[in-house]
Formats: sequence, C-alpha cells, structure tokens
Amino acid sequence: MIYTQKHPALFIMGVLMVTLSALANFGLMDGVTTYLAIEKLMGEITTLPYIFGSIAIVVGLWHWLAKHKEGHLDYYLSTVAGVIFILFIAMVVRWFFAPFIAVLSKSMGPIMGAKYLHQVLGLNYIVLGILTGIIIVNFFKVPRWAENGVRLSRLGLKTGVILLGTLYSLAELQQLGSLSVVMVGFFVLGSVGLVLWMGTRRNIPNSMAGVLSAGMGVCGVSASVAAAPVVQAKSVEIAYTIGTILLWGVGCMFLFPIIGHLLDMGYIQFGAWAGTGILNSAQVAGAALAYQPDGIETLKVAEIFNITRVLVLPIVVVWLALWYVEREESAPGVNVARVAFEKFPIFVIGFLLMFALSSTGIFAPANHYKGKYFDNNIPAEKLLTEQAIASLKNEQPKVQQESRQAALSRLIENRKIMSINDDNTLRGLVNAKVLSKEVNGILKKAHKSVRHTANKINKFRQFIVWLFAFGLIGLGMQITFASIKQAGGQPLVIGGVVGTLKAVLSLIVVMLFVHETI
Repeated sequence: MIYTQKHPALFIMGVLMVTLSALANFGLMDGVTTYLAIEKLMGEITTLPYIFGSIAIVVGLWHWLAKHKEGHLDYYLSTVAGVIFILFIAMVVRWFFAPFIAVLSKSMGPIMGAKYLHQVLGLNYIVLGILTGIIIVNFFKVPRWAENGVRLSRLGLKTGVILLGTLYSLAELQQLGSLSVVMVGFFVLGSVGLVLWMGTRRNIPNSMAGVLSAGMGVCGVSASVAAAPVVQAKSVEIAYTIGTILLWGVGCMFLFPIIGHLLDMGYIQFGAWAGTGILNSAQVAGAALAYQPDGIETLKVAEIFNITRVLVLPIVVVWLALWYVEREESAPGVNVARVAFEKFPIFVIGFLLMFALSSTGIFAPANHYKGKYFDNNIPAEKLLTEQAIASLKNEQPKVQQESRQAALSRLIENRKIMSINDDNTLRGLVNAKVLSKEVNGILKKAHKSVRHTANKINKFRQFIVWLFAFGLIGLGMQITFASIKQAGGQPLVIGGVVGTLKAVLSLIVVMLFVHETI
C-alpha cells in the first residue's frame, strides 16, 4: 500500500511558514506584534517556521512531484504532511488567534474580561487548539494527505508526559507540609476509588472509568492523558473526561472564591482547599489569584498542594494498570502481574526516570522550585541604579505593612533582593498595586535578577509546550460529534458527584485542621 498522497499542500504550507519567519525577521510584523502583545514569542516566530517550513518545502516537493513506491520511506515520509498540518494550526493559534482572544477579553475590563473570561475560563492556545481540531474534523474533515500524520498525535502526548518529569524533583517535598501529603493522598486516592466504584455501578466501560478516575482524582487533563494508554481509552473517552474536568473546574473557579470570602478563610486555608478540591492546575492558580489578587500567599500554598497531587500520579497509574488488567483479562491461567508489567506504558517509566534524574539536580540546581531557583550573587550590572533607588525612596512612605517596609528597606540598602522571603514579600507588594507602575517595574526587575530559570529546564518546557500542542490538536481532529453523543451522560454524572464530594469534604477538613501555619 502506498501512503503518500500526491498533493501540493505540504509544499504550500512550507512556503507560508518560511514567509512568516521572513516577515518576523525583517520587522514587517512589528505592528501586529505590538497589538497582540506577543513580543516574548518572537524568538519562536523567527525560528520555528523557518526550520519546519524548510523541511516541509523539501518533503512537499517529493510528495507532489516524485513517483512513490511502497516501502518504509513512503510510510514514514507520508506522516510529514499531517505533522506539519497540525504544527501550522498550532502556530496560528498560539501566536495569533489566542493572543487576539486575550486582547478582546481584556478590552471588556480587568475583572469581567481579563480575570474571568480569559484567565479563569482558561481561553489559552491549548483549549482553542483542541476546539480548532474538533471543528476541522466535524465541519471540514481531515484531508486524506494529512490522515497518516494526524495519527502520530498520541506519540506527542506520550513524549510530553515523559518530559513532565523534568519539572519536578524531591526538592519539592521539602516544601510540603505533612498535612498536604496526607490530605492530597486521601482525597486523590479516595476520588480515584470512588469513580471506579461508581463506574462499575453505572455500567460505563472500564476504559472510560479508568481515564475519568485519573482526571478527577489527580490533576485534570495531564493525568487523563497519562492514564489513557494504561486503560486503552478511546479518543472520545479522553475528550469526554476533559470536557467533564473543564466544565467542573470552571464552576469551581467561580464558586470557590465566593465561598472562601463568605467563610472568611485565611490565605493558607483557601490555598489548601483550592489545591485539593479543584481539578486542573491552571484552574487552581486562577482561583487562588481571584481570591487574593494583591499577593501570592494563597497561590504559593495552592501550588504546593497541586504539586503533591502530581507526585501521586505514578501510584495512580500503577493502580489503574492492575485494576484494568484484572477486569479485562482475568480469565483462568492469566498471570495478572506479568500482563500488568507487559502493558505498563514505557512513557510512564520515562516519566519516573526523568523525575529521578531531576531529583539529582542534573536539570537544575538542587534547590530549584518548578525550574526556578533563588541566587542573589548577581553581577554589578544587575544591581539597581541610583535613579531606581531614588524612585523607591520617594514612594516608600506609601507602604504601610511592616514586613513590606522592612523588605523594601533592605532592597534600597543593598540594591538587590537579599532573601527568598524578601522576594516573596516584594512580589506581594507589586500585586497589591500600592506603588506606581514605574516603581512596580523596578521591583519586577529586581525579582528577575535573583530568580533564575535553569536553561535546561526552560528548553524542556518549550519542547513540552509544542509536544502537548501537537498532541492535543491532533487529538481534537479525532473527535467527532457523533462519537461524543454515543458516550452518554454517565461520565458527567459521576464526575459531578465525585467532584462535589471532594470539594465539600476537603472544605470541612481545611476548616477543622488547617490554620494560618501548616
């Protein structure tokens, strides 16, 4: 069978990509760049289209003009068209469509638009990319020349999960209180078990129950993607799980801050509750920032609990592997342990390996936290200038809080931030918007001087971003409205019941046992 389709589409996409890169390099997109506020993405825009566009032009000419013969060359090169097709969509969505939506949202105001419609609802390029894929397959159909490459999208997701291991290490455990480990362990494992039990009672497929349990129990979309191969989940089951998580998470982001203020919860209390009860990592951050927009104390606690959930993911994957094998292949004579070992996905082993390597400090300094580490041994050129110091002194009387006054005084005296605590305090001062925009800019510059992102971690993060973009957009192209209708409403019912119980019970535990110190 010959897989390659004789078509000029790949060549045309290559030309468009190279043209886009050239426009960016010659500064002909400056107006668009400023309007969309995508200056920080210009490094990607000037390099990635050129690299992938050049590949697309060369392979595209072969697709279009060569005589194709059956064989490995034909099979592997036929996938290039689909891969470039997805990447081209990802580039358009990430660099232009998503920023345009952000601009429109923010034009509606800082609260309704920027905070809720954009940040809280999570209208980022990943969500918009998935929706684009769904629209393409349902209203336009995936072109035949792209079909073989679109099937590779799952490989992108698996590779992305492996590289997620580089973002975490045992260093995080030093920042986790014992209460966070106990709470998260209980509610994560309890949620997974409850979803599996309800799935059996409501007669949904084991694969659906497995992937839903990971999403509802651990950390939303990422956990669902990680667990999907273990339980052999279909694309529609992953999609339905993601839909359930997003629907529930959006509701929580609106309700959690309201309930928190009604109960007069402290920052640590609310952070612990949000980090335990809300499913998706981005939604956890959104709720924490909505609850405390003038500081980062709530966000810090919420992220600590959120990271704890991620660290439980390998345990849940092993559990689901054993559970699925027992239910699907429990015929007499079958060695469950052997089958579970054979079916255990290599990409999860890769995640564990990368996690272990990250814990040794190979990817970043041993005290790094999510890829960043504090180091105030900075060169003289990064110290604050005399003019900046004068500006800080002029507005120092505006600061009323004693801890912020002390941190600001130390910054003025030394011309650099002296400790992690001072850094956190001054970031809270920036978020409080007590000082002028100019002075806040000075404080942000001082923060960036001492808070570094390890280069290796930064490169891995960029790679992960594109792997997940590629994988999830391709996943969207495999989801049809007809298949979603066939899934029924049971997953949404189960997710709603388990999510509500998790939120209510974790709130009770937080109110009883969590105080302003953990």
